[in-house]
Amino acid sequence: MARCLAMGDIHGCDIALELLLKQLKLAADDTLVVLGDVVDRGPNSRRVVEQLLETATQCRLIFVMGNHEEMLLDSLAGGDWARTWQAYGGRQTVVSYGSIERIPEEHLEFFGSGLNFWETEGEIFIHANLEPGVSLEEQSPEWLRWTHLTGFEQPHPSGKRVICGHTPQRSGLPLLMSGWVGIDTLAFGPGWLTVLDVATDQVYQANQAGKIRQFSLAEIG
Repeated sequence: MARCLAMGDIHGCDIALELLLKQLKLAADDTLVVLGDVVDRGPNSRRVVEQLLETATQCRLIFVMGNHEEMLLDSLAGGDWARTWQAYGGRQTVVSYGSIERIPEEHLEFFGSGLNFWETEGEIFIHANLEPGVSLEEQSPEWLRWTHLTGFEQPHPSGKRVICGHTPQRSGLPLLMSGWVGIDTLAFGPGWLTVLDVATDQVYQANQAGKIRQFSLAEIG
């Protein structure tokens, strides 16, 4: 059966990503939704992007843009983030490529291809948060990519479950709220990189230390 899998913030954690991809054994009819912030802070953003591009040849890969991709692109375009992006984790990304000028065009195209959101019959996938009372199509980048969860978010009026990243969970466990699941589990810090099978609620995790673990949302809910 085809799976729909959501992956939280990778932040340059290449070893954790490699372990998860091996564990998942993705098939051509699987869909992997990457929820943004694949770069910055962690040790090897370049290798992370290379792995994701390779994965896109093996299954359906959906990339939702995060605030760190937004900062990177804005910086390269000479925008407001050009002076400060590297202080917010961009320096590690530049080091992984050797220099900004050496970022391959294919990688830049990948960053620029990021969606604002993606949805299925049962889920809405975003990077950060949603502004209450505003349709998906009218959501602002500030909410979709920058606004952290407060813990008081209400279920989406559509009845669809919202799967997001961006708000780091220092416990290393997904955040569960009514109608919401947050899967940024601080991969670049002491936590884990998380993948959620949205049909079964099975959670797969790996970290940069080379450890893997697996459990269901029901076990922590």
